[in-house]
Amino acid sequence: MNIELLLKYIGGKVTDQERETITSWLDQSPENMKEYLRLRKIQDITIWHEPTFTNAAQPPIKKTKVFSLKRTILEALKIAAVMLLAFVGFRYVYPVKQVLSPIVMQTLHVPAGQRAELTLTDGTKVWLNAKTTLTFPNQFSGQFREVKMDGEGYFNVTSNKSKPFIVKTEKYDVRVLGTQFNLMAYSGKGIFETSLIEGAVEVMKPGSEKGISIKPDERIYLNNNQLITAPITHRNHFLWKDGIISFDNESFPDMVRKLELYFDLAINVKNDRFRDYRCTGKFRTKDGVEHILKVLQINNNFRFKIDDKLNIITIE
Repeated sequence: MNIELLLKYIGGKVTDQERETITSWLDQSPENMKEYLRLRKIQDITIWHEPTFTNAAQPPIKKTKVFSLKRTILEALKIAAVMLLAFVGFRYVYPVKQVLSPIVMQTLHVPAGQRAELTLTDGTKVWLNAKTTLTFPNQFSGQFREVKMDGEGYFNVTSNKSKPFIVKTEKYDVRVLGTQFNLMAYSGKGIFETSLIEGAVEVMKPGSEKGISIKPDERIYLNNNQLITAPITHRNHFLWKDGIISFDNESFPDMVRKLELYFDLAINVKNDRFRDYRCTGKFRTKDGVEHILKVLQINNNFRFKIDDKLNIITIE
């Protein structure tokens, strides 16, 4: 993968087509994800002191020159050490001054079958489910704390009444002050659901000043292009942030859709009688979809076969 393109992705400056290309590449193998994470660590070390060039002054990039990862890391550490000394000296001479870092947007993508956990600069903790992309700044400034998410996330937001926290998704924005909630909003899937654990949230259309508020133990979800408010019925669903997929008397079609979403594959169900099946059980995500189906076979009479080349599972 082109390093320049990966750096653009980390900085949140790629096009939709470039983002799709990179996320597909990340899903191909754990080695690709490791390469991405190594590059991101290097970027995090150097990002706050990178010089800003205008288009006229920016030196040309030599695409033919390839640097080894080891050499890049050493150079980054050297620069970081020098800048740290300069920063300490600056603070000693001018103790009332403050060095401000440039605001840079960063992107984290979680591949299929995996999950991630991170803490934002305001102390907010975020758990990200499989096939989820989160775009966030290296620091919050201005009137709001804004992030953008495509997928599913569990948020434990640090309270700040003067600066609301906003999660922007494809269809709706979720605004909070300090609370815990689960948000599912996969673009292109017609899925939007917010479940409030504690605190308060407000769901609104992008650009609106007011929306629909819900209370703890309530959820709001999209159904036939309408937002519906109802009690939370399956709290075990939130175990996904601990690496557990839970089915609580779930219909077979709903179970199939969830597996397709989390493991990024297609499941072809050839027999309509499976629509009457109900599925219950807890499974570790790391055990994989094949293990889940084998366990479900014990109480449900079906067979399945896997086509690894086409990434399709057929249930008959």
